[in-house]
Amino acid sequence: MITVDDVRGLASRLPRSSEHLIRDRVKFRVGSIVYVAFSRDETTMGFGFPKEEREALVAAEPGKFFMPRESDLRFHWVEARMAAIDVPEMRELVTEAWRMCVPKKVYAAYMETLR
Repeated sequence: MITVDDVRGLASRLPRSSEHLIRDRVKFRVGSIVYVAFSRDETTMGFGFPKEEREALVAAEPGKFFMPRESDLRFHWVEARMAAIDVPEMRELVTEAWRMCVPKKVYAAYMETLR
């Protein structure tokens, strides 16, 4: 199970990422683009994810992932149950959601720091 603090520890190290509290919900953004957001009760995490791949993700692991509410289907977004995600998986999901929001050169530079 992951927590908001687990995500915060990663997101705070990602270039151009910032944390915001919006309507009692913790969200992480790059500029004005939200790439991770938590439910008010912090039991679910929404994150950026390619629209064309999300149905397959949800179908593969419906106990872990679910579609966003209908009004959010137009966005590149999917939801996950935090109790079903471990830290390594969270790192991958959050990093990929962040990658969708930053220029390729920012992502490449960040990846270089990990080598």
